[in-house]
Amino acid sequence: MKTDSQLQQDVMAELKWAPDVHATQIGVEVKNGIVTLAGEVSSYAEKWNAERATQKVNGVKALAVEMTVKLTSLVKRTDADIAESARNILNWTGSLPEDGIKVLVEGGWLTLSGDVEWQYQRQVAAECVRNLVGVIGVSNQIGLRPSLSASVVKSDIEAALKRRAADDAKSIAVEVKGSDVTLTGTVHSWAERDLATRSAWGAAGVRNVVDKLTLVY
Repeated sequence: MKTDSQLQQDVMAELKWAPDVHATQIGVEVKNGIVTLAGEVSSYAEKWNAERATQKVNGVKALAVEMTVKLTSLVKRTDADIAESARNILNWTGSLPEDGIKVLVEGGWLTLSGDVEWQYQRQVAAECVRNLVGVIGVSNQIGLRPSLSASVVKSDIEAALKRRAADDAKSIAVEVKGSDVTLTGTVHSWAERDLATRSAWGAAGVRNVVDKLTLVY
């Protein structure tokens, strides 16, 4: 198991490795395997990329984010301009229902709402607006329309886990109540944990995934 000092060095190295992150502007602290990122970044996209890069590092038990987005005068935009750009890019994205997603912008913080049929559509919508100039944060409140019974959802998720992660599938339990899915058991890395939750979200009709998986190195 890594010491906090080793883990800190690995996270800092991973941030330097990421081409879309200015690592020198981000401070990294580690205590008992819990990583805290602090400092100022120039865009929400950079903040997001720093978080994702940190989660890739083996040994990270949890992540606390204390970074703030500080826009320069060159990239500041009005909320109306950001909202218009967001609506345009969402409507231009073929995998999303036309005018099916609502956009609210307040102080540069963008909130998405509405309903779609699949989890991947929620993810695509957030990805579309994450890199817009002037955005300092994104709240994804898009809902999913349930379409399948709990038993079908459960069998679909378990089949996906077996296809994608045969070893870990045996140690992961799936519980479905209505349109909510709870995952319990153990995984051996953040990547396997992410795979399990994505498999759960991949089933039609799932509106919420509760991750109670335990990370065991």
